[in-house]
Amino acid sequence: MKQRNAKFTIGEVVRHKVFPFRGVVFDVDPEFSNSEEWWNAIPSEIRPSKDQPFYHLLAENDDTEYVAYVSEQNLEHDGSEQPLRNPQVYQIFDCGPSGRLKPKVILAH
Repeated sequence: MKQRNAKFTIGEVVRHKVFPFRGVVFDVDPEFSNSEEWWNAIPSEIRPSKDQPFYHLLAENDDTEYVAYVSEQNLEHDGSEQPLRNPQVYQIFDCGPSGRLKPKVILAH
């Protein structure tokens, strides 16, 4: 199996390059690991390669909070330093003195 190195880490705040949402990484798959139905629902002209890390995000946009599954090629670091309002963020993460989110010890694996 080919080794894949994820660009983003658990607790890192990222934003989507195309769609207007941001979120915090709470899990990483080294390559696509969702259903074919989900995959085929992505329009072919913007469908990313499966052979890259995919990130599970506690995401939010202007209207709502949700869980998103996003390819690495569609994410970038979010340097806005704006706090996330998704209530699940603070159930899973503690905010360190530097403002960085760290998984709570009781949930770390």
